[in-house]
Amino acid sequence: MQWFSDIFMSHSALQAVIIISIIIAVGLALGKIRVWGISLGVTFVFFAGILAGHIGLSIDPTILHYTENLGLVLFVYELGLKVGPGFFSSFRKGGMQLNLLGLGVIVIGTLMAVLFSIFLGVPIGEATGLLCGATTNTPALGAAQQALEQLGRSANGAALSCAVTYPLGVVGVILAIIAMRKVLIRPGTPLSSEPEETDSTFIAEFKICNPAIYDMSVRDITSLVKTKFVISRLWRNDTVIIPDSSTILHKDDHLLVITTQTDSPKLKVLFGKQEARDWNKKDIDWNSIDNQLISRRIIVSRPSINGKKLGSLRLRNQYHINISRITRSGLHLVATPELILQLGDTLTVVGSAADIEKVEQTLGNSAIKLKDPNLGAIFIGIVLGLVLGSIPIAIPGISTPIKLGLAGGPIIVGILIGRFGPQFRLVTYTTRSANLMLRGIGLSLYLACLGLDAGAQFLDTIMRSEGLMWIGLGFLITVIPVLIMGAVAMKLFRLDFGLTCGMLCGSMANPMALNYANDIIPGDYATVSYATVYPMSMFCRVIIAQLIILFFI
Repeated sequence: MQWFSDIFMSHSALQAVIIISIIIAVGLALGKIRVWGISLGVTFVFFAGILAGHIGLSIDPTILHYTENLGLVLFVYELGLKVGPGFFSSFRKGGMQLNLLGLGVIVIGTLMAVLFSIFLGVPIGEATGLLCGATTNTPALGAAQQALEQLGRSANGAALSCAVTYPLGVVGVILAIIAMRKVLIRPGTPLSSEPEETDSTFIAEFKICNPAIYDMSVRDITSLVKTKFVISRLWRNDTVIIPDSSTILHKDDHLLVITTQTDSPKLKVLFGKQEARDWNKKDIDWNSIDNQLISRRIIVSRPSINGKKLGSLRLRNQYHINISRITRSGLHLVATPELILQLGDTLTVVGSAADIEKVEQTLGNSAIKLKDPNLGAIFIGIVLGLVLGSIPIAIPGISTPIKLGLAGGPIIVGILIGRFGPQFRLVTYTTRSANLMLRGIGLSLYLACLGLDAGAQFLDTIMRSEGLMWIGLGFLITVIPVLIMGAVAMKLFRLDFGLTCGMLCGSMANPMALNYANDIIPGDYATVSYATVYPMSMFCRVIIAQLIILFFI
């Protein structure tokens, strides 16, 4: 039976795969257990790794280091790729405010960690680990470890302090949310209001009553204003027309126009009169409006269309159809000619059945093709991210240049490729399930190796008075910034509870707390707020973790 013992104890590539797989499987199984409605999820992989390290399991250090870094890179890159399409739009109305509040959470926690190091004698490496564990931010820990190794210092202390503070880092945010609900919310007050659909299109009906545009073409009228709009249908007497750029508009023509709610009053001035009928109700049967035309949603699945401007396809003039709007990642976009199409976009097309079928052949309209993984973009992005993360950045006053590292470089490149990749004909689309799987695999590998590396000394650490102090300090770093900025957001800035919870969970990089918030708060307001704050918060924490090390060592 020596061979069986060697499988688990003798260092080899096979043994490493087996040990890591067992840790992940056990951790994910335990992560499904809910206590008082709270589940740690994938975080339990970390603790399974600690347990494995404590009982004496280990793998080759080189393999451990490689697997840990690979998992971290996969996780942060896929995260950046996911949030990239909506990242820059998040800084529109409300987005900047949420990110500033999230930055407040980060600043308070960072100051507390530094003060604990100065006044309580906690080594700066361990203090940084406390900050990373208290904020459940493993990419920041990875960046801090890299900075310590760059300076020739051991990173074990940072990993250990992170390990002992991580559990209460998860639970602390949830406890803070419970406390905020009890103290700041009056009984009977709704936890969240309905979010404003700032990214949605607005549909309105206009009547041509402005003599200045009588007998002008759509092309000429469009050139008169900078407002973005699309004329979906034109009713003239009892006839419905699909207008193109050359269509002449006459007096008393009725237009069905897709624009934004902000721009609707401008178009009322342009056309002359806005009809009172509400065209934005969800229960409208568009195919019953007139019997001459149908409306159909078509998915862009042909790779050759990716990155092309909508106007360059000349679909309207070639097939006598109209594209009223485009849906991308849950957002409704006005179908302007300058809009760059991406794989996975859903186009709402109006026209005859025969013409729409021709458009389907051009765009693909095959959900099956979209399920094929686009691995090329992933690996190209990883390479670019690692190159960016390796570039030394000189900062005045710091002797050693900082680097974005394995965590910072890939997440930035992921965001940029997710947003701008299609403009360079790079296929970045992945299904939601594929993205979640790659992120899950990456995070599981990273947490398993991180726990396995720290496990040998974990129990010895918490049994010492020093370890107990770390746990207490970490809990304070978790709870105090959340409570302070939660009160500021709700009382000073008048944000509702759902929006505030999402902001706090995003700034603390705590998806487990977000799951709890979603369980008690109706709607997806908390999730939207989380997605708005998370990318910037993650980037700031990765940079700050390195700056703390470089400033104070």
